[in-house]
Amino acid sequence: MSGEKKLVIVESPAKAKTIAQYLGEGFEVQASVGHIRDLVEPKNLPPELKKGSLGKFSVDIEKDFEPYYVVSDQKKKTVSDLKRALKEADELYLATDEDREGEAIAWHLLQVLQPKIPVKRMVFHEITKEAIEHAKQNTRQIDTALVDAQETRRILDRLFGYEVSPVLWRKVGPGLSAGRVQSAATRLVVDRERDRLAFVSASYWDLVAQLHPESAEKFEAKLSKIAGERIATGRDFDDHGKLKVGARALDESKATALALELSDRAISFKVDSVESKPYTRRPAAPFTTSTLQQEAARKLKFSARQTMSIAQSLYENGYITYMRTDSPALSQQAITAARRQATALYGANSVPESPRVYSGRSKNAQEAHEAIRPSGETFRTPSELASVLRGNDWKLYNLIWKRTLASQMADAKGSTATVTISAPSSLGTCEFTASGTVITFRGFLAAYEEGHDEERNETEEPSEAKLPQMVQGQSLIQDTVEPKGHETVPPPRYTEASLIKTLEELGIGRPSTYTAIISTIIDRGYVTPRGSALIPNWIAFSVVRLLEDHFTELVQYDFTAGMEGDLDKIADGKESRVEWLKSFYFGGPNYKGLRQVIDNLGEIDARTVNSIKLDEQTTLRIGKFGPYLELVDPESSEPRRVNIPAGLAPDELTSAKVKELIDAPPNSDRVVGVNEANGKTVVAKVGRFGPYVTEVDAESVAETPEVEPATETPTKSKNGSKKEATAKARTASLFKNMDPATVDLQTALRLLDLPRVVGADPETGTEITAQNGKFGPYLKRGTDSRSLETEQQIFDIDLEGALAIFALPKYGARRPSSALKEFDADPESGKPIKVKDGRFGPYVTDGITNATIPRGESIDDIDFERAVQLLADKRAKGPAKPRARATTKRTTTRKSTSKSTSKK
Repeated sequence: MSGEKKLVIVESPAKAKTIAQYLGEGFEVQASVGHIRDLVEPKNLPPELKKGSLGKFSVDIEKDFEPYYVVSDQKKKTVSDLKRALKEADELYLATDEDREGEAIAWHLLQVLQPKIPVKRMVFHEITKEAIEHAKQNTRQIDTALVDAQETRRILDRLFGYEVSPVLWRKVGPGLSAGRVQSAATRLVVDRERDRLAFVSASYWDLVAQLHPESAEKFEAKLSKIAGERIATGRDFDDHGKLKVGARALDESKATALALELSDRAISFKVDSVESKPYTRRPAAPFTTSTLQQEAARKLKFSARQTMSIAQSLYENGYITYMRTDSPALSQQAITAARRQATALYGANSVPESPRVYSGRSKNAQEAHEAIRPSGETFRTPSELASVLRGNDWKLYNLIWKRTLASQMADAKGSTATVTISAPSSLGTCEFTASGTVITFRGFLAAYEEGHDEERNETEEPSEAKLPQMVQGQSLIQDTVEPKGHETVPPPRYTEASLIKTLEELGIGRPSTYTAIISTIIDRGYVTPRGSALIPNWIAFSVVRLLEDHFTELVQYDFTAGMEGDLDKIADGKESRVEWLKSFYFGGPNYKGLRQVIDNLGEIDARTVNSIKLDEQTTLRIGKFGPYLELVDPESSEPRRVNIPAGLAPDELTSAKVKELIDAPPNSDRVVGVNEANGKTVVAKVGRFGPYVTEVDAESVAETPEVEPATETPTKSKNGSKKEATAKARTASLFKNMDPATVDLQTALRLLDLPRVVGADPETGTEITAQNGKFGPYLKRGTDSRSLETEQQIFDIDLEGALAIFALPKYGARRPSSALKEFDADPESGKPIKVKDGRFGPYVTDGITNATIPRGESIDDIDFERAVQLLADKRAKGPAKPRARATTKRTTTRKSTSKSTSKK
């Protein structure tokens, strides 16, 4: 009926705005802004439920793993708004994404809203008028199997994290976490670094000759054989620097002598053979989620998080199809559009007679979505969208458009010529080879060429190079013959692109999780990006070692991939959620049982877990203040400790570097003077976190280590009681303009006496103090504080000056930070956008909303469009979630046992 009002719920405001223009009259579109509820944190459960497994996991293990969901505080207003809109509606359309996560969002909406009107599930993989119209006419019920798979994954991750992470806290360090996917990803990065640490480089030499026929251009030929024996290349050495069987290695002296011999003009270089073969190169398949992230990293230098953020925006605004997919397949509509556009742009011969059909090759494929491509039955060219899409949005769309078109274009064709040349020498006949490829028909290369990751001994696509015309038996003129030395290289570190590629090949994770996986291992401090490389920190070695030794099965790559396969079976309705969780947690045919593993851990020696033996005298230990070397000193009962410099990558800690660190003179502690008030000696030191002064007993003036090993429990005395804690020595960091070599006793004592009492507030009597803090110098009056402009003010400011600062508004008292970048006004708020450097790193702000710049993105990457996108994403998430208090009363919604929804 024309008077009926229909409510459509999607996940994001941007998506809501785009589809609203295609739905027509009678439709109201609202956004849930992601999930409206999730598993409650156990600490926030009602007191009567904080017992047993429900109190530990917010999952009732004894009751078929029933989860306890809660509508978060920040989503209560959203739920209220949706319920209000529902009262006015005659029909409800749940139009969240069609993957597992989107299906689960729809199901949770159904459980919380409890609609009394007909409910329809509406799905589409692109936001165009035709796609939305088709989705309206072809609704379905909620797929409870997909919901089961998502819920199983959520419960699985909760059980894994809550059982394993506390072991890491006790044995390695606080704040660490374990997860079935993040731990496998961390292990991959650590394993690669282990390979680099164990790698032994080998050197090898070859010869390069510059030759040419009479009256022809010269070309380069490389020595390939001597007396029929193949000359070794990098691939002929193993990772321990040993030469494999079947090749001959030249050292520098032999290569130099041979080059000198062959440089004699009397030496004859003759063509032994000329061979020509046809060259064919096929285009790459259209983008899946992982290949898009990989290629955007290679060509655009985007992080995985940045790529998915931009892709989500392009999808929600109707420019591309759904961006989370395993499938490289194109619909018939897309194939027709790509072939038609390629023909128009590059000619009729640029497309093959038959359309190209692609299928997925990943170990586990999830939902059968289409590949990522431009939306619609006619693709909009990047030039047509130049006035609408700008910056990074345009760059990513351009990449997707080119890849899609190229995927339906003809093969590149050409020929590769290989010539073999011989020359006599005292070692036997020397054989040189040269090759050149000429592409006679560019085909798909006219539109797009795929990028490549760094690989060892990679067989790259030949570059175009034309050899001069030659025939067998022809004599050649040599210009130069030069020896060239080479070193074998260790396996390259993972980049975001290559890590995602490996995860996909192993079947670990899913398109929707790759970004979160990489963000997690970086945010947890397991991995640090350096340029595009992902470098594991030493703490990751401790975590991986503990998991390998005591949770062996859980970090096996095949085991993790097998769990993904089991989740797929649940999504297909072929496996029971409850039975699978019982098998995983308690043990079954395919699983040892997480609970059994935890119950049978036995003793874990924290010191062993956090130690790596380097040689008989030296051990690397990971302490609570960072990594350090511990050396056995035969002349002392106490081992010597040497800090490892911050930023030194694990594979850079070579034997030579270890010796350098050990042999380096220790930072000499400088005695500044004696504090006459207590008789202690004041010493200036340089520590891991900068220069500082401290007080020590006169007889204790000696080098003391700044680090100590991680330990499991406090030391106990013989009678079982904890030892008395020794009084902590007073310490104070030097100001930035102070030098430990010149700081005097008076200044040192003033630093040690901080905080300095400035005076008392005449109105309240509250004491005002000046001190240094984590974020710089500041004044404190009770619970109120104000920043100071310089450290020197800590010593100099008087009561009058302090009162004047406190009289200013709290944020008016701060010196405004200068903007790192400035842009035009934000389209939504109308306020100018600035990039600033804050306490927690760089961020984008319009003066109303602040959005942190994600890790992996540099300030240089932020343009106007990206800044607008970050602010829009932050607004969509709503205000920051307040810290939960024990007394907070939460409205909870128990999970319904029924997952069905009617379709009327």
